[in-house]
Amino acid sequence: MTENSQDKEKALSFKDKILSELAAANGTQNHSAQQEAQPLLDKEMELAESLESLVSAVEKSHEVLEKETSVEEESVKLQVEEATEQEKLEVDNQADVLENIVRNSTISETPSSVERLAQTELAKSASAESEEVQSSAVQSRTYQTESVAATSETKDLGLPESSTTDKQQIEKDFSAVEQTLSRRDVGHGKKRSRAARTNGSAKKKRKNGLANRIVMTVLVIVLLGLGVTGLVGYNYVNSALKPMDASSTEYVTVEIPAGSSTKQIGEILEKKGLIKNAQVFNLYSKFRSYGNYQSGYYNLQKSMDLDTIAKQLQEGGTDTPQPPVLGKITIPEGYTLEQIAETVTVNAAATANKNTKTPFSKEEFLNKAQDEDFIAKMVAKYPQLLATLPSKDSGVKYRLEGYLFPATYEYGKETTVEELIDQMLAAMNTNLSQYYSTLESKNLTVNDVLTLASLVEKEGSTDQDRKDIASVFYNRLNQNMPLQSNIALLYAQGKLGQKTTLKEDAEIDTNLDSPYNVYKKQGLMPGPVDSPSLSAIEATINPSKTEYLYFVANVETGAVYFANTYEEHAKNVEEHVNSKLNQSGESSN
Repeated sequence: MTENSQDKEKALSFKDKILSELAAANGTQNHSAQQEAQPLLDKEMELAESLESLVSAVEKSHEVLEKETSVEEESVKLQVEEATEQEKLEVDNQADVLENIVRNSTISETPSSVERLAQTELAKSASAESEEVQSSAVQSRTYQTESVAATSETKDLGLPESSTTDKQQIEKDFSAVEQTLSRRDVGHGKKRSRAARTNGSAKKKRKNGLANRIVMTVLVIVLLGLGVTGLVGYNYVNSALKPMDASSTEYVTVEIPAGSSTKQIGEILEKKGLIKNAQVFNLYSKFRSYGNYQSGYYNLQKSMDLDTIAKQLQEGGTDTPQPPVLGKITIPEGYTLEQIAETVTVNAAATANKNTKTPFSKEEFLNKAQDEDFIAKMVAKYPQLLATLPSKDSGVKYRLEGYLFPATYEYGKETTVEELIDQMLAAMNTNLSQYYSTLESKNLTVNDVLTLASLVEKEGSTDQDRKDIASVFYNRLNQNMPLQSNIALLYAQGKLGQKTTLKEDAEIDTNLDSPYNVYKKQGLMPGPVDSPSLSAIEATINPSKTEYLYFVANVETGAVYFANTYEEHAKNVEEHVNSKLNQSGESSN
């Protein structure tokens, strides 16, 4: 049973006591009994004073409660303070109502008692948790017991008849008190319920907030983990595509067995230390559709990236291990031997961050190209190619001029200049081997073809022009006419391959005393003036069938104009050469 319920029971017991006294008073009319009952009224006054003391104690208990509530949680504190303030207002309002009721009462002896009783009961309910209130309640019950005992002793004594009306009024007053207390208890319950719900809702919100923070923390950790994993994976794959050692110059010989899968090739490369990861190689090959890897032996470097290695594996390896390739030398078509000597010093395979020089020098190359012992050795090695090689006394500048085939050549650590020249001669021999029988049937020598082809190479730029130009040379040779090619004169002057103006080309000295002056000398020069391309060689072996005896080229457009007679030729020269002489221009031969 709660303390508020106990307070109500106390108020009801006290009300019953008063009603009993009034009932007893109605049963007697004796004036002497009223005088004897006077001590009981005095007793009641004493009880009222005790109740007044009790109200004071309740007020003190309120102060204690206010101090105790200050130590609660902030949210609960605010709720309790609000409920306490509301309760005080209700108590004051109810006290005012009861005070009015008491003032309207007709019994002069009980107003203060009823007023103090109402105030006391309301104060008790508000301070149910105070020990001092409980003590005062015990004292009140003691006075109640004494009052009841005193009333029972005087039950035969009576009060005036007017007390009946007062009794009804008091009953109404107590009924109003009961209703007020009941409403207040209900209000207290609602307030406590709201406070409990608010407190529970706050706890629930705190729990939900904590759960949300935990979920967000886990989610952030997972996302960070995925991000870090992705970044690490990307960096790893990116590094796997790069060279293992960009500064390495060493070669590693690798054998790729026939029938090897991409995965197996990747494992071989990884074991050799050429790539970082075989699986990355496998995936990269699929991504780039590199599936046509060839078997054989390869010389690879750790300075190669994965894509470079993959492309080399597609080119095919050698049947047997070969010395590693350190670089490449590219000889352009139409280069003279001196130009070739300069080119062999440049590594055509070098990148911007590497040394572009080769281990060869121009002087070393030229010396070897004029070494008679070496030339004799080459003649013995390539008899068909060098059978008609110009002699030392033929007036040629370089005996091997025009015999070095223009192409790209590889060199290794052990490659010498002699081996390099040997490769060039071997390439020319290979390309001419298909024409040797044809040359014999046409009564042409290799030197004749290469000499004439060296002029065709410089005079024409297209296959058809070259065939037509070759026909002009053959027609002039057949009619014992000089070839009259400026290309041969420029070579004799050491200017072939250099840039010359149109004026210099038109004013070239045709009286130059040289075996290469084909203006004064009929027939061919003693030897080629440059290394002709296969296209020029083929045009010379299989020329067009024309009656042209003359040609002139427009140096601006590259177009070649042919003529059968000198008059036609002179007209072409005037239109396409002389008219341009006053204009600044350069030509490259």
